[in-house]
Amino acid sequence: MAEIGPASRPVLVLDFGAQYVQLIARRVRERHAFARIVRHDITADRVRELNPLALILSGGPRSVYEPGAPRCDPEIFSLGVPILGICYGLQLAADALGARVQANPARGEYGRTDFRVREDDPIFHDVPRETIVWMSHGDQIHDAGSDFIPIAETPHCPIAAVRHRSRPIYGLQFHPEVSHTPYGSLILGNFLDRICGNPRDWTMGAFIERSVAEVRDRVGPDDRVVCGLSGGVDSAVCAALLAKALGPRVVCVFVDTGLLRQNERAAVVDAFGRHSDAELRVVDAEETFLKALAGVTDPQEKRRRIGHAFIDVFREAARTIDGARFLAQGTLYPDVIESGGEPDGPTATIKIHHNVGGLPAELGFELVEPLRDLFKDEVRRLGLELGLPDSLIWRHPFPGPGLAVRCLGEVTADRLEILRQADAIFLEELQNAGLNRQVAQAFAVLLPVQAVGVQGDARTYESVIAIRAVETEDFMTADWSRLPHELLARVSTRITNAVKGVNRVVYDITSKPPGTIEWE
Repeated sequence: MAEIGPASRPVLVLDFGAQYVQLIARRVRERHAFARIVRHDITADRVRELNPLALILSGGPRSVYEPGAPRCDPEIFSLGVPILGICYGLQLAADALGARVQANPARGEYGRTDFRVREDDPIFHDVPRETIVWMSHGDQIHDAGSDFIPIAETPHCPIAAVRHRSRPIYGLQFHPEVSHTPYGSLILGNFLDRICGNPRDWTMGAFIERSVAEVRDRVGPDDRVVCGLSGGVDSAVCAALLAKALGPRVVCVFVDTGLLRQNERAAVVDAFGRHSDAELRVVDAEETFLKALAGVTDPQEKRRRIGHAFIDVFREAARTIDGARFLAQGTLYPDVIESGGEPDGPTATIKIHHNVGGLPAELGFELVEPLRDLFKDEVRRLGLELGLPDSLIWRHPFPGPGLAVRCLGEVTADRLEILRQADAIFLEELQNAGLNRQVAQAFAVLLPVQAVGVQGDARTYESVIAIRAVETEDFMTADWSRLPHELLARVSTRITNAVKGVNRVVYDITSKPPGTIEWE
């Protein structure tokens, strides 16, 4: 297969252990440049081979003067490639090129900080002379040496930004990638456009053209691609992109596990009936999954049994598809990074990733992952570009095991129906209040406890529903949503009045960490 890159020249983000490294890459892409996260010690020879538009050195938790602190190949500073160092990245570049980095005698700066531009520079084009930035550092440059020019300051950091006198190297002590730095995106854009000559060729339209060409080049004229539809955004957009490339040679298999949200099956069938040329096959497997889950209460055992049942059901469906040679997965770029799937990426494997339960190995298919270069927000933009309906694009994430991990305790048809009704009421009220997109994920949980209540002048002893809503950019951390009390009251009243078997509703106000977003 001919290699068709996602963009002409990438921006390489060297990862020194920053908690915001994925956010840096996303902000770069928002400025229409393709960003790829790579290991911090990538060699200068490999950088030359990749021919990047720019290098960005991320922040990190270490001090550059500590023994064993992560370093980059010093030769990258002599390549002539524009470089932007952020926080630790600034200190690393400064230390490598003759400046002096020390601990801040004021014990560092953390949080919002007053910021003043000292020198006119293209990187601060249209940025106010005085503004606010987000700081998080204990070390800083104390002596810029002869090669760096200080161009900005804060009350406790006289050298808050620098540029090199003769090389296209810049450094920022603050974090431009976070939303708490109001002009951070503009500063990154200035670096890319005014210093690097960004061609602005990272767009969803261009991505579609490249991806369609790549898929057609790889999949033979007589081959068919099987795509597992879950009802979520990733698999739906993956299927739509493949259908644009291959039309009816894409066969979408939607397994109705009986663990879906209310009306989910009908919504998927309707969306793909009207918006896709792909063939859709629906497998009714509710009985199979409920039988596998009978009497099981342990969360991990639930997941294991659901995974095995899904493989069995999907295998039988795939065997009936003539000419099926490829299996498509909606793998995203964070999945690739965290599973160690990038040749030049960080080496630590954060998680083992299998989108559809290890199906490629089980079925002998070749794997197609057309979304593996995209972040979640880019997938949504791609879906809109492909013409998928807003109702599908903006659906909240849904766990692979479905409602089984939101039905705490034993999973039965009756308990699932209680949960399904309560969940639908919560999401409907959220939508009616215009808060559906403000909240990153919202759902109901059926607890394995019962509570005393009074309904219709009679004492009841019935189930408890917990509702959860969180706000997050990357789902690695999350905060609970401060929903209006009036909305919470309406949700509680409707659930306890309309859902038979529930007499109490509670709201989960736990952030991640220490909790997780899902309960199981």
